[in-house]
Amino acid sequence: MSASAVPTVAGLGEVLQLFRGRPSLTRADVMHLTGLSRSTVNQRLDALLSAALVVPSGEGSPTGGRPASRFTFHHDRGVLLVADIGATGMRTALCDLRGTVLAERERAIDVAAGPDPVLTTADAMFGELLAGAGRGTAEVFGIGLDVPGPVDFDSGQVVSPPIMSGWDRYDIPGWFAGRYACPVLVDKDVNAMAFGEQRSVYPDVRQLLMIKAGTGIGAGMILGGEIYRGADGAAGDIGHIQVTVEDAGTEPVCRCGNTGCVEAYAGGWAMVRDLREAGKDVTTVDDAVALVRTGDLLAVRLARRAGRIIGHAVADSVSLINPRVVVIGGQLARIEEQLFAGIREMVYRRSLPLATRSLQIVATRLDNRSGLIGLALLLADGIFAPGRVEDLVARG
Repeated sequence: MSASAVPTVAGLGEVLQLFRGRPSLTRADVMHLTGLSRSTVNQRLDALLSAALVVPSGEGSPTGGRPASRFTFHHDRGVLLVADIGATGMRTALCDLRGTVLAERERAIDVAAGPDPVLTTADAMFGELLAGAGRGTAEVFGIGLDVPGPVDFDSGQVVSPPIMSGWDRYDIPGWFAGRYACPVLVDKDVNAMAFGEQRSVYPDVRQLLMIKAGTGIGAGMILGGEIYRGADGAAGDIGHIQVTVEDAGTEPVCRCGNTGCVEAYAGGWAMVRDLREAGKDVTTVDDAVALVRTGDLLAVRLARRAGRIIGHAVADSVSLINPRVVVIGGQLARIEEQLFAGIREMVYRRSLPLATRSLQIVATRLDNRSGLIGLALLLADGIFAPGRVEDLVARG
């Protein structure tokens, strides 16, 4: 049995995982990869075929006898619905069961308006996506949402979010329960972004740090190839690390209620605040980014300072978890020249050479789709986790 084979106790879930990770397999392939007997493989495969989770995919290469039938994961068996919810906008998508995005919608929202109007908008967008694909709610295998706040992953509840008024402990999965008979996954937005970047762009990197520099500042961590959420889901909240800034007067008040947080100096909302106080005509983070890109001296100076302040927190994170890649995303990543110079300066100044000798600090390659893509892949993995496949087969 090869080093990549699964244990001989492979059940339905483990066998389905083999098909999810490959274009197609024969019965003999499954026997080779698992070490299972022919009769056991036939039993596992027949159950997956009956549940339409695996389907025939043509014929294999002749081996002296008749061609061996090949089988593949039935990725069109149903659909997944995902919503990437930000502070001021939301992206939704309809995906196949591999987590591949098939269709998208985007709409402006105000997350501080509360859960009911935001989730109602998401549900309406889901309805549009299903109608456009000719699918019904009964074909939805799972729903995934990410939000710009701390999440108790096990319960799917947002906990004490600084900018999400009315969301604290709100039962998001319960809101969808009467509409869809499927699991509902909820996670922090930057966790989904980290997962999307790692799986889609850096699949061979096992340690990755994702920084979201947008309206707020947050981080998601991939450790050992998996999302690291911490004991209670609060890992990665670097935007609320307190820092000392030499050229600052009074420490600014953060949206979390504390003073002197990284986000209170370097978040997009803080840049808008400082520019407006200086008489600049800006109202949104996008306005601030556009002003930096015009070369406005004050906006450029604030962007470079933001980079150094964010870099302070990133340097501490690099020293703590030693990632191979640091990916910067969010609206402020669009001012790469100004922001990244400050981040790199602080990381290479403050972190030890061993932690930085092979470190890459790069801009997102998925841009504003990283959260959506990561959420779809995360949801697909959750729906078809080995321990859940038995239930899917039993439901047929």
